[in-house]
Amino acid sequence: MATRRGFLQQALAAGGVLALPGIRPGSGAEPEPVLTPAASDEKAGAEVHHLSIGILIFPRMDQVDFTGPFEVLSRVPRTTTHVLWKEKGPIRDIKGLILTPEVALAEAPPLDVLVVPGGPGQQELMDDEEVLSFIRDRAGRARYVYSVCTGALICGAAGLLKGVRTTTHWASFDLLKYFGAIPVNERVVRDGKHLSAAGVTAGIDGALRLASLLRGDQAAQAIQLAIEYAPEPPFHSGTPATAPAEVLKAVQAQTHELTRQRRSTAKRIAARLQVVVED
Repeated sequence: MATRRGFLQQALAAGGVLALPGIRPGSGAEPEPVLTPAASDEKAGAEVHHLSIGILIFPRMDQVDFTGPFEVLSRVPRTTTHVLWKEKGPIRDIKGLILTPEVALAEAPPLDVLVVPGGPGQQELMDDEEVLSFIRDRAGRARYVYSVCTGALICGAAGLLKGVRTTTHWASFDLLKYFGAIPVNERVVRDGKHLSAAGVTAGIDGALRLASLLRGDQAAQAIQLAIEYAPEPPFHSGTPATAPAEVLKAVQAQTHELTRQRRSTAKRIAARLQVVVED
């Protein structure tokens, strides 16, 4: 490990792309990249002022929708990442992992980027006007709004997706039409200031795309290298198109009730948004 880390430090620093700070003895932590001018916004053409990124978290969310993008976005040069919820008390994700927001919604600073994750707890937010109003207000002033997985449905409930090209988790993909969105079956989709990622782990891909938009391709590539994001899954069952039929059938059965609830909610919100959908 020490040899590999030393190689990265020497090779990247020598290339003028990264200067890697030292590691505290015994910390075991990987170094964070510090971009030198050769890889900075002056070369990439991106703006150089400090940026504020806000990521919404909530009970019964899927933590990877949050932690995946956080791993990327917290490394973007000259940014501050705020973890947001209604209050600052700890919450649990759908599998029981404890997450702690640091900023209450009412205290959130102006945001350049708003990230909206998903997960089963998304259902409880679809009629939560405090959350929906916050999303509408901050989305109107942000440079980018980024939904991950079924966070797209929350954005849809807030009225952000009418006429917007959008993706989401495959099990909820056909619900996008109820929010007036234009469904696009891709892993990451950008439409102007709106960025969306498909299910769960796609949040990392979308976050790298967002990092590129904020600070340039070279900055995003440096982050990708620093977190060694080069997935080689042992199976090719990551999408309905590639999964074995019996695997797809089993997962659909597991998610059937939640999908039914989401469809019912989506239809009700479509009426509120005055979105006409032919089923």
